[in-house]
Amino acid sequence: MNGRPKWDELSPGKQRLIVVGAVAETVLKAVALADLARRPSAQVRGPKPVWAVFLTVFNSVGAAPIAYWLFGRRKAD
Repeated sequence: MNGRPKWDELSPGKQRLIVVGAVAETVLKAVALADLARRPSAQVRGPKPVWAVFLTVFNSVGAAPIAYWLFGRRKAD
């Protein structure tokens, strides 16, 4: 036994919380990736492919998309 409960051992409230968190993470990533795809490279701090990998690969509980919104975008002139 590894100490981690299985899905069916979690309470319905915890299961809902996990699902809501996963949906929120997916929406945040999708919005950030869509913005990254449409935004010109000159308006992105750093290489766009690096941001795309960062946003896609890391399971961040929202931290990667939020980092992109706060630090990855330059203001439009």
